[in-house]
Amino acid sequence: MRIIFVAAPLQGHLMPLVPLAAACRDAGHDVILAGGGFPPDLLGLRTADIGSGFSLPRSAIRVALRRPGLARAEMRGTAGLGMVGELFGRANLALVGPLLALAERERPDLIIHEPLAEAGAIVAGRLSVPSVLQENTLWPATEIFRAVATSSALRRTAVQPPNLTITVRPRSLRDDATVDGVIMRPVPFSGGGSVPDWLLSPGDRPRVLVSRSTLDGPNDGDPGPAVVAAAARVDAEFVLFRPASTGNLPPNVRVVDRVPLDRALPHAAAFVHHSGAGSVLGGLAAGIPQLTTPGAGDRRHNAALLARRGAGLAVEAAAITPDDLNRLLTDDALRTAAGEVAAEIAAMPAPAAVVPVLEGLV
Repeated sequence: MRIIFVAAPLQGHLMPLVPLAAACRDAGHDVILAGGGFPPDLLGLRTADIGSGFSLPRSAIRVALRRPGLARAEMRGTAGLGMVGELFGRANLALVGPLLALAERERPDLIIHEPLAEAGAIVAGRLSVPSVLQENTLWPATEIFRAVATSSALRRTAVQPPNLTITVRPRSLRDDATVDGVIMRPVPFSGGGSVPDWLLSPGDRPRVLVSRSTLDGPNDGDPGPAVVAAAARVDAEFVLFRPASTGNLPPNVRVVDRVPLDRALPHAAAFVHHSGAGSVLGGLAAGIPQLTTPGAGDRRHNAALLARRGAGLAVEAAAITPDDLNRLLTDDALRTAAGEVAAEIAAMPAPAAVVPVLEGLV
């Protein structure tokens, strides 16, 4: 088969698709990733940049001017899918032309897209090929797809419903008892690159990894400054990934540049981050407790979901204290719950097991 995987040109949207794309490639299929903002080394997969006309900030400004109340709720993380539908409905319009040109050259048998890349569904419909919706967040993929497909920007555009939906949320993080489609294990992938040897084994003290969003913006939930302020009163080693500032760091805080987090997480004692879905799932797959900071978009939802499962703490970024960090490292209930979800994830079908299902669609 010839398969195009489509993601919005943002790293956090693309990377959850890579493990399945690699599994399809390894099964002998011709695969290309269409998106943008690619990190180093995507397991040797071919890529196509379709994002030159894509501007999330520009779309956000236009939607905010029309719907200021909705925009304010989005910044608080309380807008549900209202803002994201309008935002990505408009943003996807810039992807349709470049993706259609790519598809006309590649002649795919199948298009697989994430919930915020409706351009994939639109192009699949125009070429009359089947499409697959692959979940990559902690919201049900079908709900996000519906919000974008019915947005004002796409109201007059034919958006093909998926022939199949792939769900990656572990059972204990899902409200829906049944799954319309197939279940697939969320395999953490943070892009290529080298990892310092000292990050690939436990340290002398408990190690806490601290990361922030790949997108900068208002209420982005960056926990770094508060962790740095509290670190001296916690008996642990803190490792900050790409911090916004590296000044006045306590002796127990180390800084690294871009490193594949999925390779470092299994050797850490805990994980502090901005509540992005990929980070939550990566921490859960590693079976370690997390402290997440509610923020804009889906981050408040993700933080609350993790806390409700008992596998992490939800604390506003500016309010993180030494007590929070000490509890993260010493609360056995958090560690037990995280281990339970890790076992759930490990028992889910691997991406390679889903490939025959995709072959059956063509």
